[in-house]
Amino acid sequence: MASIRKREWKTAKGLQRTAYIVDCVDGQGGRQRQQFTRWKEADRFRIKIENQLSEGAYRPDAKKVTIKDACEAFLDHCEGRKERNERMSRKMLTVYRGHVSNHILHPEHGVGRTKLSQFTAKSVGDFRDRIRLTGMTMPTARKVLATLHAALEFAISQDWIAVNAAHGVKVIGPRNEGSKKIKPPTKAILRAILDAANDDLRLMILFAAATGLRAGEQWALRWGDIDAAAGMLSVERRVDAYGEVGAPKTAAGTRAVPLASMMLRSLKEWRIQSKYSNADDLIFPNKKGRYMGHDNLVKRRYKPALVAAEVFDINWHSLRHYAIGAFSMPATITGTC
Repeated sequence: MASIRKREWKTAKGLQRTAYIVDCVDGQGGRQRQQFTRWKEADRFRIKIENQLSEGAYRPDAKKVTIKDACEAFLDHCEGRKERNERMSRKMLTVYRGHVSNHILHPEHGVGRTKLSQFTAKSVGDFRDRIRLTGMTMPTARKVLATLHAALEFAISQDWIAVNAAHGVKVIGPRNEGSKKIKPPTKAILRAILDAANDDLRLMILFAAATGLRAGEQWALRWGDIDAAAGMLSVERRVDAYGEVGAPKTAAGTRAVPLASMMLRSLKEWRIQSKYSNADDLIFPNKKGRYMGHDNLVKRRYKPALVAAEVFDINWHSLRHYAIGAFSMPATITGTC
């Protein structure tokens, strides 16, 4: 419980002074105190602290640690996770850093100077409104708030706060402003794209549409991942934009994918022609036998093929959605060869 005691003293000039000190012991057994000039202020604080102590929500560091402190500690934690290979990629760390430095700690619309004890759901809502007024799209604003939410979850793990103020705060916009739905190609459109692509790009596109692999999973495949006798492909890793290899995106991402006989024949022909055909070589390498640069491939080869085919709004990830819709009809996939 908290208590109030009166303190009286004289200054060096002989002036009489009075203050009221609230004393309490936190959940870790540490003694906490705060001084007020008026008894009513001290009593209000005592009631607030006693409520927080009874609910297990009192965190003395909340009035010392700022959002900036929490975010910087969170990024250090993420850096450590990356070094320990604990499901933290370089790309994700870069995204977190960008959100923190460019938005959360922005000198004008950011919240870096706010103490954790003063950071409420309203504070998060006001921050959301400010970043939206800068012209930020709804999907991007949601991602920034997700990073802020993650930083506050880390603060909870450090016993700096007891409640995540960002929890439940939504970003709402016009119905037509949300993330665009992925549009899978029709059979006719896929055939037009394949006809416009050269042989090696054609196989890459067809492989993506037939297997449903994510781009990072496809570029990380090695010949040893194929069991030709069983007609199965083992997906065990992915490569990111920085060429760093890790586990698939989700726990279910490590899986076995069936390969149609026509796809197996196409891969066999591709392997015979390739300079990189050993079991530990990449199936779809770049010219130097290293990991394919996905953005470069899309910009220099895939998009020109779309233009030649007069096809629009079909990105590479759409091929994965084509496969998901066609898995129940394997003839639909192999028939495009």
